[in-house]
Amino acid sequence: MKTIALIGSTGSIGRQVCSVVRRHADKFQVESIVANASAETFLEQVQEFKPKYAALADETVGKQIANKIPSGVKFAYGKQAAVDAIEYGDIAFIAATGFAGLQYSLKAAALKKDIALANKETLVCGGELVMREVKKAQINLMPVDSEHSALWQALHFNANAPFKRLIITASGGPFYGKSRQELALVTPESALKHPTWKMGAKITIDSATLLNKGFEVIEAKWLYNCGLEKIATVVQPESIIHSMVEFADNGILAQMSYPTMELPIQLALTYPERLDCNLQPLDFEKLGAIHFLPLKKEDFPCYAAALKSAEMGDNYSCALNGAGEVAVHAFLNGEIPFLAIADVLEESLEKTERIKIADYGVLEETDARARALAREYIDRRKNK
Repeated sequence: MKTIALIGSTGSIGRQVCSVVRRHADKFQVESIVANASAETFLEQVQEFKPKYAALADETVGKQIANKIPSGVKFAYGKQAAVDAIEYGDIAFIAATGFAGLQYSLKAAALKKDIALANKETLVCGGELVMREVKKAQINLMPVDSEHSALWQALHFNANAPFKRLIITASGGPFYGKSRQELALVTPESALKHPTWKMGAKITIDSATLLNKGFEVIEAKWLYNCGLEKIATVVQPESIIHSMVEFADNGILAQMSYPTMELPIQLALTYPERLDCNLQPLDFEKLGAIHFLPLKKEDFPCYAAALKSAEMGDNYSCALNGAGEVAVHAFLNGEIPFLAIADVLEESLEKTERIKIADYGVLEETDARARALAREYIDRRKNK
């Protein structure tokens, strides 16, 4: 029986982790569970899984539901209480969104616990620091993103295996091929309609701008310890091929399936064993053509900004992420148009001060400063 500290239980990934646990209740048990503020779903999960420990990061909501926690479950609230959940379980499943996920990952490494990582910000913001701590603790880090899981599978679950090139696929989002004039009219409602995946609002917008794909390039750099020149991207609009690895002989291995997150989620918990995950088998006769299209930086300035931050190194990708979270929130709230998301990123990168990443405090400082810069730009734009 493998026990899990599930961080970010009420989001899209967290709910699917719960689905995997239900499917294989003889193999997995949720020992601790954390959400931010989604009280109703959180209470349902606590009632169902009866973990040893449960926490809400939001203190106000935590106080409101404290008397509704079932007996036998230790409950706490607040940011530190949420991080304390990592002390439970054999494996930390980090499905929290945003910069907060980084602290959970560092805590897991400090406790020498294997990490199933579904939080992009952990490596985008703190890849150098996190991978150093993972190596020092001699723990396993299992990627959960469908693209990085695909690469991991093609490398036979060995991130240190030799390869010539990593080829990360992208769906292209809902706006691939649209003109700048068309993109200027994009609304939050249209941007939230992803053609092949169902995800949370933030990552859905990042997929529409292709910022998400830039983040995945940064993640691959750290996960597979390689330079950016060894990472390629290509649009695969059907989302059937989830990524590919090219080897020295120019042979390529690809991982394929219908779009689903339950396969990479479950595999992070079961590898190297593969179990049924209720996934529909690929029907090649009905599938039709699979297309590959170019991903051009000039067409997707948010993607280009992510690559630029990676080339700049040090704390710049952390700054980009913080600014991106503020920009997406502003777009969803109607404060800025779709195309201005990239403007926020560029402004924040230009004004970020380079700092070597010595510890978590540097990243925390960078994140806060980038958010402030993004907010200043948005307010200035609104007041013109």
